[in-house]
This record gives sequence, C-alpha cells and structure tokens, in this order.
Amino acid sequence: MTRAITPFHIALNVRDIEEAKNFYTEILGCTVGRSASDWIDFNLYGHQLVCHLDGSIGKQEKINPQFYPKHGHGIPVPHYGVIIKLDDWLSLSKSITGKVEFILTPTVRLEDKSGEQATMLFYDPSGNALEFKSFKDVDTQLFAV
Repeated sequence: MTRAITPFHIALNVRDIEEAKNFYTEILGCTVGRSASDWIDFNLYGHQLVCHLDGSIGKQEKINPQFYPKHGHGIPVPHYGVIIKLDDWLSLSKSITGKVEFILTPTVRLEDKSGEQATMLFYDPSGNALEFKSFKDVDTQLFAV
C-alpha cells in the first residue's frame, strides 16, 4: 500500500541562520526554499521546515528542552522528526555519525514487540532535538498498540 501523506510545516527557533543552513543542508541533506535574513525554509524529506532567528538565544547558547524518562532514556521535549524508509534511515545514521551530538544513538527499540522501530535522536546546533524513525512496515506498525 502506498501511503499518501500531507506534508507538514514546522517552525523552529535557531540562534544563527547561516549555522542552521549549514547543518540542515550539509549534514541532513535538505534543500533550501525561500529565505530572508531572519528565516529560512528547508525541504526535509518533502516537508517544510522553517528556521527563524531568535535573537534571545546567544551565539554560544542552546535551547534547553525538558526531559522525560522513556524506555530507559531521557527523551527531550519538544522534539520533531520524520519517519523515513529503513534504507534512508540507515544511510542517514551512517552519514551523520561523528557529525552530530546524539541523545539516543541509532538503535532498534521495542525489538520483536508491537511498535518496533529504528530510531535516533540528536541535536541541531541551536539545541533543537530531532528524532528520525523507521519501521519495517509503517502501515501496520506506526500506531500499533
């Protein structure tokens, strides 16, 4: 079954537009859409990610998420990401290793259980937490109980 997904739009605060542009294009492979001096659009796996300059975040500061315990890990909230094909997930995990600060290194969680997923969490340079996941069969596992 081919899943027809409506693209999402998400906007984030960043401390530096050029730093964000470098990270999202060079590390994550996004392409740039529209931009101005204080914001920039990215194509993130077909979804619209917009980074807005937040002058209240110092050049050496990071956004400070809250953490909650889940599956033995501290998971930052808020976080965002995309569910991608397993081949894309494997390729991304290899290409970013050594280039990002992992919160949760690439791993398979809930192995052999409902909701089994390959997942990784990491920060962008401003401290926004990103989670990328993959399922063997997204149509049956995404909302499995």
